[in-house]
Amino acid sequence: CETFTRKADTSPSPCLWVGTTLGTVLVIVLNLPPGGEQRLLQPVIVSPSGTILRLKGAILRMAFLDTTGSLVAPAHEPWREHNVPEDKDEKEKAKKRRPVSVSPSSSQEISENQYAVICSEKQAKVISLPSQNCIYKQNITETSFVLRGDIVSLSNSICLACFCANGHIMTFSLPSLRPLLDVYYLPLTNMRIARTFCFTNNGQALYLVSPTEIQRLTYSQETCENLQEMLGELFTPVETPEAPNRGFFKGLFGGGAQSLDREELFGESASGKASRSLAQHIPGPGGIEGVKGAASGVVGELARARLALDERGQKLGELEEKTAAMLYSADSFSKHAHEMMLKYKDKKWYQF
Repeated sequence: CETFTRKADTSPSPCLWVGTTLGTVLVIVLNLPPGGEQRLLQPVIVSPSGTILRLKGAILRMAFLDTTGSLVAPAHEPWREHNVPEDKDEKEKAKKRRPVSVSPSSSQEISENQYAVICSEKQAKVISLPSQNCIYKQNITETSFVLRGDIVSLSNSICLACFCANGHIMTFSLPSLRPLLDVYYLPLTNMRIARTFCFTNNGQALYLVSPTEIQRLTYSQETCENLQEMLGELFTPVETPEAPNRGFFKGLFGGGAQSLDREELFGESASGKASRSLAQHIPGPGGIEGVKGAASGVVGELARARLALDERGQKLGELEEKTAAMLYSADSFSKHAHEMMLKYKDKKWYQF
């Protein structure tokens, strides 16, 4: 970023702010060579500035504000689409913003150009630059610690949003660090929530419930009221029109394929109630259901026979293994008997 690295600086310069887990913030100066060919040939000189800031707990988030309290965007190359008209309301809101009012001390007047917002696991501070004076300080929690802290945009202003390990979501105004919200949401029961929780603009937050599910929440009343308008649709619902009624002969000679129902053609609803003298279809006890039952019975018998064959094959295999084991034991017994016979062949009875 480009900001003030020392108290005596009169203009911002490229630098790197490093936050440690011990609550220390180090400012490192980056001396860049001039542009052109020298930028490609000369190296970048990195040196410590000597500025050290301390907070309680590990450093989680750092950001910079200008004199109007707006968030200073990181150095980048801006790009705008020329065909899209610019929003005039945003320009007017930016013009109406007034510089941040900080009460000066009795000994000297404060004329600052930027403000550094630093959030740790325990507290948050607003440091004026380049004087490096702490103008606002807020102890976020004493019994717990902050898991996630982000500087987000909310209701045409910016604020510091924090999610604590005890399940509380807290927001603070910037740069005054005045408490705006403190609600209980969800305690830390899963480390996946702690690793993936993040705040977004317009009072929303996201985290992973499972490896494939994203939970979205809001802590803004305005966003909650407009939630239904923000929901998208995969398709536009359209009422299906009713199919036109087609006569029998039109469908028969029309050339198009059509599924005909026996009840529609010959039932009482289409042709009226049949006379008693006409024949009626009386289904027999067998029919399709009987054929299905017989087929299922045959399939069951075949499956049973297959299981019996498998069991028979398994028993034959076991019998073969037992026979081989008996042959092996008989062969061993025969060898031992032959060795005993050779050992005591030439000995007399009194030599035993």
